[in-house]
Amino acid sequence: MSLEELIAQADARGLAASGLACSDRCVSLLVDDDELLRPLWAHLVDDSDWSESLAKVRAAVGAVEPGSEAAGVARGMLLSAPAERDGEALREWARACSAASLRVHRLLDPAHGSAEEALPLVEAELGRQTVVLQLLAEHGPQGLRRALDVSGEGRRVLRAVVSRRARARA
Repeated sequence: MSLEELIAQADARGLAASGLACSDRCVSLLVDDDELLRPLWAHLVDDSDWSESLAKVRAAVGAVEPGSEAAGVARGMLLSAPAERDGEALREWARACSAASLRVHRLLDPAHGSAEEALPLVEAELGRQTVVLQLLAEHGPQGLRRALDVSGEGRRVLRAVVSRRARARA
């Protein structure tokens, strides 16, 4: 099943997890705090309202001036998250985060290919997005822990790419 089909069929928790996972993988471009989004993940686990925690995240990332186009895209993902985790706004956010995260990975991919070429970093991100949605579709709330692990792995990969680029410039 394609990523687009998985998003189209996902329930509210799956959509929220998808958007949050994409954001989680890219947030390190803005802040060094790996725990910044942890409260939002906790709200998905217990299915509680995340609006207050989301407001804190928005304030934290809104106060950071993006130092690159990729960081600006990552910031936009979090600033556009819907306070209510239901309805079409959540589905649109998940779609937008998917596209934005792929864009971030394309911008940072060391292969520097065109939009038509398969880029390793982009292909890996596409795989992570698919896995997150499949985990939630197959395992429901129990899939959240593994989705968080997949997201953390992607965050570490992206951080390593950024670090390598910085060393190459120095």
